[in-house]
Amino acid sequence: MWPYHPDLLATPVPRYTSFPTAADFGDDVGPADMAAALANVGADEPISLYLHVPYCREICWYCGCNTGAVNRPERLEGYLERLGAEIDRIAAALDGRGRVVHIAWGGGSPNAMSPAQFDRLCARLREAFATTGAAHSVEIDPRHFGWDWAEALARNGVNRVSLGVQTFSPRIQSAIGRIQPAEAIACAMGRLRASGVGSINFDLMYGLPGQTAEDLSETLDTALSMRPERLAVFGYAHVPHLIPRQRRIDDTALPDAQARFEMAWAAHKRLTEAGHVPVGFDHFALPHDPLALAATNGTLGRNFQGFTADPGRTVIGLGASAISAFPGALLQNEKNAGRWQLRLAGGGFATSRGIRRSARDRATGYAIESLLCRGEAEIAALADAAAVRARLAPFVDRGLATWTGGRLRLAEDALPYARGMAACLDPWRATSTVKFSSAV
Repeated sequence: MWPYHPDLLATPVPRYTSFPTAADFGDDVGPADMAAALANVGADEPISLYLHVPYCREICWYCGCNTGAVNRPERLEGYLERLGAEIDRIAAALDGRGRVVHIAWGGGSPNAMSPAQFDRLCARLREAFATTGAAHSVEIDPRHFGWDWAEALARNGVNRVSLGVQTFSPRIQSAIGRIQPAEAIACAMGRLRASGVGSINFDLMYGLPGQTAEDLSETLDTALSMRPERLAVFGYAHVPHLIPRQRRIDDTALPDAQARFEMAWAAHKRLTEAGHVPVGFDHFALPHDPLALAATNGTLGRNFQGFTADPGRTVIGLGASAISAFPGALLQNEKNAGRWQLRLAGGGFATSRGIRRSARDRATGYAIESLLCRGEAEIAALADAAAVRARLAPFVDRGLATWTGGRLRLAEDALPYARGMAACLDPWRATSTVKFSSAV
């Protein structure tokens, strides 16, 4: 098993899907920053689009996403109409510049929409942007996925889908408020294959209430029998002080830190033995999948969707709470769906929070991404390299990383400590009081 050093895992740390992290955003940026960032997009610059649908048919207790229940059809329809208007506004600002290489739909659950609503928005995207050849991915709630949705995915060229599975144990499903028979997942898989989707991901979780190593093993076996190309195995982040719906989960039944660590190791061992390539610290993919190829050839990236083979370094987020990533800024839309609509109704962009990235931020962000994606990073060029080196000393002293000049390299068995070491590169963590999730 991986070496277990509880003291090095004791401090909760960010997942580093961006740098600086969203916890460090402020309200001193706004629509003008978005306009300036869009004006600087190059003529043939590869860009990715992320569209956020903050609604679900059912709300799961564990979920930390910005989402709410679809309890009034007109509410969802109004949101989607405004999302279409935001698509047009972003396209007008780009004025033909940029080349879309990836379109991602997240939530919530994008299939809280009807297939007809999805068709309309996809048509709007094709009219607004140069999308020919773009990869197209959608997050799906398999409990509400029928043939009508499978046909809509095929019509709109969707080639990647992520299913929220979490666990196949009925007992644990009850404990987290997500009842989802294995048969429902199998049916969704059959429909996705029939629609031509060539890369399917399962999101799985460990550290759930009442979950044992045997529960996780059975879930992994069931998942592997369905042959998804990708699996993401996350540790459940219990933060009821931030997510009130998690108060419905019995925190006395949560596995302790050592049990979580052993579950993470068991998942890594089982999936790699089954032929999946480990991608970063919590993703796995079959060798032919683009994500595995990116991990193997050194082109793996990390953004707000996690580890990615997406070549677009500029990400434009549309919808309430969506975050855009530009070289010089991270810009987040208004989180509240109602206020997001009001901002757009005023004729401008919905940017309400974010941060302008200095040259130092960009250098640190690149080093963190390199560490998490490729297991090594050049530290010598960072402005506070000496302080970083000192903060990393406990990890190096335990043999979890080595130095070659100013380059840090993770040991093969250091994956569970990668986020902790990334936090050592992060000068914001020294003064922040924000509470994050467990490192494993």
